[in-house]
Amino acid sequence: MRQTIVICLAFLLAGLPASAIGDGLPAPEGEVLLTVTGNISDTNAGSQAHFDRELLESLSPLTVCTRTPWHRETGCFRGPLMREVLAAVGAQGDSIVVQALNKFRAEIPVQELHDYDVILAMSRDGEPMPIRELGPLFVLYPFGDHPELHTEAVRFRSVWHVASIHVR
Repeated sequence: MRQTIVICLAFLLAGLPASAIGDGLPAPEGEVLLTVTGNISDTNAGSQAHFDRELLESLSPLTVCTRTPWHRETGCFRGPLMREVLAAVGAQGDSIVVQALNKFRAEIPVQELHDYDVILAMSRDGEPMPIRELGPLFVLYPFGDHPELHTEAVRFRSVWHVASIHVR
């Protein structure tokens, strides 16, 4: 009897989508723009979390209009709050390491992502950001709202061409 129940339960679970069984993070359907690894509990690709544009846009994107140290004019950037990306993967850590497509890396204290509305910008002035214009993903601090962010350390953490985030 017990063996029959176990077998029936196994068949039932096998028929359920992965999101119904475990972590709840859906699998991306489009091109993967971001991979999150490290100390995370919600994954959709083995021990990693993969995000396409649609999954990132589902994380309540925010628009930040600001002038950056790399742009002459103010632009309106849109993307999810970095803290929301971390919440979506169940991140537990004190810092993250953001890596660019060219392997450049910067460490960002997680507390900073709660102190400021730092976004993972995906578009500028309503258009997706191409690689030649700091895209497809760019760690953007709200420079215009917080003069204290105009430091070399914060500029270093403002990674463009973001490919991955590792939670420590």
